[in-house]
Amino acid sequence: MTDATYSGLKKHRIKMSTVVFMIFCLAAAGAYGIEDMIPNAGPGLTLVMLIVLPFVWSTPMGLVAAELGSAIPEEGGFYKWVQRGCGEFWGFQAGWWRTISIYFDNTIYVVLAGSYLATVIDLTSVEEYLFKASVVILFTYVNIRGIKDVGAVSTGISILVMIAFAVVTAFGFANWQSNPFDPFIPPDQTLLQSIGAGIAIGIWVYSGYESMSTMAGELEDPQVIPKATLITVPLIMAVYILPTMGGLASIGSWSQWAAEGGLSYGDVIKQSVPALGVLFVFVAVIAQFSLLNTYIASGSRGFFALAEDNLAPRALVKCSKDRGVPYIAVLSLGVFSLIVCMFPFGVIVVVDAILFMSAYVLIFIAACILRIKEPGLDRPFKVPFSTKGFIAMCIPPISIAFIALFINGTDYFVGGMLALVTGPIAYCIFKRKYGGLTKTDPVRNPVNPKTRLGIGDTRRLTWMFGCLTVIGIIAMFFLPWYEDPQAYTDDYGIEGLFDILMNCVRWMTVAFGVLTAALLVLAKRVEPAQLR
Repeated sequence: MTDATYSGLKKHRIKMSTVVFMIFCLAAAGAYGIEDMIPNAGPGLTLVMLIVLPFVWSTPMGLVAAELGSAIPEEGGFYKWVQRGCGEFWGFQAGWWRTISIYFDNTIYVVLAGSYLATVIDLTSVEEYLFKASVVILFTYVNIRGIKDVGAVSTGISILVMIAFAVVTAFGFANWQSNPFDPFIPPDQTLLQSIGAGIAIGIWVYSGYESMSTMAGELEDPQVIPKATLITVPLIMAVYILPTMGGLASIGSWSQWAAEGGLSYGDVIKQSVPALGVLFVFVAVIAQFSLLNTYIASGSRGFFALAEDNLAPRALVKCSKDRGVPYIAVLSLGVFSLIVCMFPFGVIVVVDAILFMSAYVLIFIAACILRIKEPGLDRPFKVPFSTKGFIAMCIPPISIAFIALFINGTDYFVGGMLALVTGPIAYCIFKRKYGGLTKTDPVRNPVNPKTRLGIGDTRRLTWMFGCLTVIGIIAMFFLPWYEDPQAYTDDYGIEGLFDILMNCVRWMTVAFGVLTAALLVLAKRVEPAQLR
């Protein structure tokens, strides 16, 4: 059934259907979260974004993940893809940013599960936390048992969720009463403001297709992952678009939809069969369990792969002898969730969005570089475009991620930029402490004795902080024009919060600029002459 591998992991025979359901859980597990998109962006624009985003965001990522996953089916997945295309430094950034975002994602699902349960059961704050903690402990245990158990749980929950949303769609279309696209945007917003209010959620719900790749080293046939990815993309589109359209057409009241305390997909059923509406709430809770379950598996393998490359504490590569599971990495994710799930949903999301979008940009760039540098790389699945066509396919999602940096909101911008900086800081610490790829292959990854980083790393750091400086300068001019300061006072209850956030943007931009100049001077002194 299983075979030991060099790293201590074990390989498993996983069916195609199981991988489809695992990817479904990683990328969707239902249309939950879209409820907040509807009043913020408007019902018409929400439906248009749900229809358009797959073609310019999730489908390109699904195709890239399928191509690179077939060519480089290694544990660590997307981290290994970026490492091969862009080198050790940028590979670390992609692995760190996406893995850290998964750690926060996990906590979001725990918080949402508690919020959904609280709509039908009156819980005190202590009782709600005990519920969240028990969920984290349960699914941490499932993950310690191994990927086969993770897959079995994902299969059962996915089937339940798909049936539930099929019922929502049926009830919604059967009770069609109004135009679901009306109004297109909220009457008091411009089109740009409406896009900005909804695009973060839209990008978030259509993300995750690359996450299964981190477990490729544990599958006897890792080629099932790209095949399953292609099946999952249209499946998730249907689960998002059809129930949302049917729900808006049947119950309307678009301004009252919300993931917490407002109308939701359960109300589409409840208007006809009240008992089924309550049952749907419990399905929503279980769906969050499936996301937590699969992301514990995906996120723990991210740090496992970094640690195996000597870019994270070596304890994270320890695997259980009987099941071949990186249990230290799994436990670290569980402990993190137990602590962070005490924070509100909004605080957690602020840190998450920019991290995973930045990692996605590096994945797209790496895919384009590998098409150019390694055209002969064996790709069992290859996107049927020429290299120029492939690059053209990657430009729209990269552009969307860049635009989303500025229109998600100033709070997202500040939180995300601070989170991004943890990447280069962590790289410098771990590279100097553990040696990185130099320790296993010093010829291909020479170290600079003056910095104890890789040759050229100070120039890469200069480029990175230079880009952050440019982004900060753009934000200093764009955000005051784009944002409504009063909205921050209303949402957070803090007078003058927008001014405080803009001061943070200005000071961060100055700090990044100074650091860029200092790194430029340092690079000229410490890097070999041919790199200066």
